[in-house]
Amino acid sequence: MRPYSVAGSYPLPRHFLVFGLLLGFAGVARAQAPTLGACAVLPADNIWNTPVDQLSVSPNSSTYVNTIGAATGVHADFGSGLWDGGPIGIPYITVPGTQTKYPASFDYADESDPGPYAVPLNAPIEGGSASTGDRHAISVDVDHCILYELYAAYPQSASWKAGSGAIYNLLSNNLRVATWTSADAAGLPIFPGLVRYDEIAAGEIRHALRFTVPKTQKAYVWPARHYASSLTGAQYPPMGVRFRLRADFDISSFSPTNQIILRALKKYGMMIADNGSAWYLSGAPDSRWSNDDLHNLGKIHGSDFEVVDVSELMITPDSGQARQSTATTPPPPPPPPPAAIAVTISPAKATVRVNKTQLFTATVKNTANQAVTWKVNGITGGNAKLGFISSLGTYMAPAVAPAVWTITVSAVSVADPTKFAAATITVVRR
Repeated sequence: MRPYSVAGSYPLPRHFLVFGLLLGFAGVARAQAPTLGACAVLPADNIWNTPVDQLSVSPNSSTYVNTIGAATGVHADFGSGLWDGGPIGIPYITVPGTQTKYPASFDYADESDPGPYAVPLNAPIEGGSASTGDRHAISVDVDHCILYELYAAYPQSASWKAGSGAIYNLLSNNLRVATWTSADAAGLPIFPGLVRYDEIAAGEIRHALRFTVPKTQKAYVWPARHYASSLTGAQYPPMGVRFRLRADFDISSFSPTNQIILRALKKYGMMIADNGSAWYLSGAPDSRWSNDDLHNLGKIHGSDFEVVDVSELMITPDSGQARQSTATTPPPPPPPPPAAIAVTISPAKATVRVNKTQLFTATVKNTANQAVTWKVNGITGGNAKLGFISSLGTYMAPAVAPAVWTITVSAVSVADPTKFAAATITVVRR
């Protein structure tokens, strides 16, 4: 989109198209579109809003991760407050359908939407009004669900002067014309990939994120439409490549806010959108961010990510619509059967004199019901001939030693009467 990267090092090629090979379709769960006001931020089946957690890992994964920096930490390129006099992140503004539309002139007019643009002349600019960086200005008409994006935006008295510009219908899956830039180097919209604090407050991010890498290939893959590099080495990732955080990465030690971001990176991943610093995630500035907390995302390194090939989800290269799985989510496996109830009795053997007592105790495992029924030779509670046993397990020997050789005291589980334990008693005279 521009004749240099963020670092100012790459010439701007104009025409090249790389389509991913169509592979077999892998099922993905149906997405739910994120929203801004009453507007969906692109359709639910748009590739930005499609989960990629079930896709297979690309053969190029380790190569791209190592090129970008396997040991380099993630950086949240957004936050609260100011940095060098400007907001931290890429700001945006919402406007009504009555917002005045201003004409715009572009350095790259042949790849820009002519407008006019419903971007107020006092709209916030990335980096602040004095910025010499990318100076993105973004506006969303929330009555008509139209997204306006400008790159290198400078307000004039009654117009905008910019490097490039793009207008999107947020209810459409249409992509830019092939090889066209946008307000972003990959020819992608910027706003759908931003982390917004309102999503944190809602408890879920339902879309892929935008991020930058130092060097990209002279190529792009769907849904990207443009490249911004002269490098042809296969070790460099093309624009639009999708990464995701590995499913086995443990996020439990992170704050609730960061866990929401990390769950999105596992489910939806992130797309390469521009040349810049390694693993820089894009988001919108907001006074509610904790910069110290966001800094903890640096504990995640490039090696914790993997590349997925989304080309198998492509229906047509000129649309962002993604194939969606019609299969229902398989039911979870049944829980393992509960452990069998077990009863133990103590003591297991006793000698009791006539008219004397012996206390037995029973323990019932694998059930909350600890109750037992006490029996003497199968008779609940016993009798005068064999001796009696109380509900608490106290056995009282008879007055005369019985003629039977063995007396058995048993504790039978009330929860499962088939489970019991037994002890033997010998009754002796004085």
